[in-house]
Amino acid sequence: MPTPRPGRRVRGSASGRPIMALLDLLGRRWALRVLWELRVGPATFRELRDRCDEMSPSVLNTRLRELREAGIVEDASDVGGYALTRRGRKLLTALSPLDAWARSWQAIADR
Repeated sequence: MPTPRPGRRVRGSASGRPIMALLDLLGRRWALRVLWELRVGPATFRELRDRCDEMSPSVLNTRLRELREAGIVEDASDVGGYALTRRGRKLLTALSPLDAWARSWQAIADR
């Protein structure tokens, strides 16, 4: 399946709307987890795999390729791994209200 791109038909939508392309990309298995684990800084393939509960190497390779093609992740040659791009860091900033909501949900669920 090709990497979702705004303006093109994506899984679940023929409209080409940018939000639908983003939801398709982020909705893919492990994609959000990879982004979340890169929030603390660059990581090698092995470090990412360990942080992601040892997901399949083929799935990790596919997600990293898709996220690189989308301009969200880049090769970090200084560590021999991967890092968020400026656009990827902006995406995490946009997702931070969801993290805050999840934390408040946990507080309620723990009662």
